[in-house]
Amino acid sequence: MEQWRRGQIDHLERVVQTNLPRISEAMKLFRSWAAQRGLSASPTSYVARSPRHQTLRFSRSGHPTIEALYRTHWVSQELSERKRQRLAEKASRAPDLVVVQPLNREWKCHRCGKTGDLLMMENPGPACLVCVGLDSLAFLPAGDALLSRRAKAKSAGYAVVVRFSRTRRR
Repeated sequence: MEQWRRGQIDHLERVVQTNLPRISEAMKLFRSWAAQRGLSASPTSYVARSPRHQTLRFSRSGHPTIEALYRTHWVSQELSERKRQRLAEKASRAPDLVVVQPLNREWKCHRCGKTGDLLMMENPGPACLVCVGLDSLAFLPAGDALLSRRAKAKSAGYAVVVRFSRTRRR
């Protein structure tokens, strides 16, 4: 996780060309702007796309005050209470697990050294579904949206399978 986060910060710094003091100043300005507009603070949790759904950190130190500042969403008071609750629930909902169907079949699980048709990415490298505890899931191919929706609604666990598209480069 640390390696990925460091890569994302490096990418952000290349795109935005900034540093921590400038980000802190921007956050302070944004909070004052939100307060002037009468927006209310709504704490939100961010969790990882992994079976354990561990809480993500925004800062290296993990200081609660800094984390709370970055986890705050700002919501208009003009929205009804019900709509604000729905927005808060949606923002705090854990993301879907993502399983990758690799183009390259030459991959090896970083835990057990085996291979397979599907993998899940972790910080050290790809992991097989047996090692991450998702080997009991059944694969539903694309094409039947009704079946997919029903299976997702009735299932205790599910994951979204993605495949890299060479033509779209994503």
